[in-house]
Amino acid sequence: MQNFTELVKAQREFFLSGEARTEEFRLRQLNKLYSAVKYHDADIARALQMDLSKSSAETYMCETGIVREEIRYMLDHLRAFVMPKRVSSSLANFPSKSMIYPEPYGVTLIMSPWNYPFQLAMVPLASAIAAGNCAIVKPSAYAPETSKLIAQICKECFDENYVAVVEGGRDVNAGLLDEKFDLIFFTGSPNVGKIVMEKAAKYLTPVILELGGKSPCIVDDGAQIELAAKRIVWGKSLNCGQTCITPDYILAHKNIKSELEAAILRQIKLQLGENQKDASTWPKVVTPRHYERLMSLIEDGKKAGEKLLLGGEGRAETQKIDFTVFTDVTWDSPLMQEEIFGPILPILEYEDLAAVCDAINRRARPLALYVFTESTETEETVLGTVVFGGGCVNDTISHIADISLPFGGVGESGMGCYHGRAGFDAFTHYKSVLKRSTLIDLPLRYRQDTQEKQDKVDALIRKVIH
Repeated sequence: MQNFTELVKAQREFFLSGEARTEEFRLRQLNKLYSAVKYHDADIARALQMDLSKSSAETYMCETGIVREEIRYMLDHLRAFVMPKRVSSSLANFPSKSMIYPEPYGVTLIMSPWNYPFQLAMVPLASAIAAGNCAIVKPSAYAPETSKLIAQICKECFDENYVAVVEGGRDVNAGLLDEKFDLIFFTGSPNVGKIVMEKAAKYLTPVILELGGKSPCIVDDGAQIELAAKRIVWGKSLNCGQTCITPDYILAHKNIKSELEAAILRQIKLQLGENQKDASTWPKVVTPRHYERLMSLIEDGKKAGEKLLLGGEGRAETQKIDFTVFTDVTWDSPLMQEEIFGPILPILEYEDLAAVCDAINRRARPLALYVFTESTETEETVLGTVVFGGGCVNDTISHIADISLPFGGVGESGMGCYHGRAGFDAFTHYKSVLKRSTLIDLPLRYRQDTQEKQDKVDALIRKVIH
């Protein structure tokens, strides 16, 4: 296990110098990062094609485009974000001025996953820089080409005493987590998130955990079925279903279930063609281990009697699996016991919306939820009843592209949020300061020398304050 004490110490010394906190420094670093991402656009696409077989269009839409938008947002709003803000003071502190000062945490650790390896490393890095922190970035070893490129970009832009990239596997993760950081930002699975939180507890280090879970997609009997199918297939097929907010399963009203299934099958062929696993633009499953897990899940679904509507086949040498659809699935199915994180879509039937909302709430809280409906009542019931991280009405995935919407989970799907202003806030401590005037010093708060005087002062205070 590697030791990173000296690296953390060097970053802490740089942070204590105060340079990273200045507005001008932050703006310069963000501009450098933006230029580097733009310059390496083709290199990023090539790395992601090698790691995950992503198309250049999907890479820009889901990786580099989002990163560039995030950096631009920080550049446009940073001056407003770093300004101390005055808030109203209470009468009890008259005369005084109350201020809130945004200040960086210090030395931060950013641990990113393999499924969107560029975006999920660089977006939190942009937030950390904007907030005035130093950062150590740990990309995923499962996306080696992208990890190597992230290291190259950061080396071109920054001194490692300010921003450093550490590559490697689990031993590197363990070594980093043994160090004392001022904030840890982790994106990954709930199981690893628990380890991160446990390690952080040793130093009482605050954590932001972006995890996952089984994100439901409800389609009611008044939805526009063809459009719902189109948007569900699009969301599920992104990165071959290896997206933390992908529709994990569908809850279809019994009146439209057959119609929805037929529409989904049509949309799969329209959007993906007949042989996805042989298409160059169809992403692969990241590792042989994950490929075997998903193929075993398909076999478990078949053995449990789930009806296979489409797919179910894979090609081990390329680690590609067809978009697979199961129907007549129940809550007890093997497909419903854990997050699928792949191109397998179970369809369950429902009749009573309240019962469905209750069933979702009794399980681990999902990172995302989607509902397709033309009914305001259905929409309000779902949004007002079910606890989840974020989501869409009549769409999937797209809420992540709206920089004004905070992104994050709740409960088992994570804690804390980021993107846009929420990203700046995630890496910022807001320091409250009361500035008390010395021109007047009201005697009311001071202890009186007799009980009689004290009683009179207490009575006056109660009248004035209440």
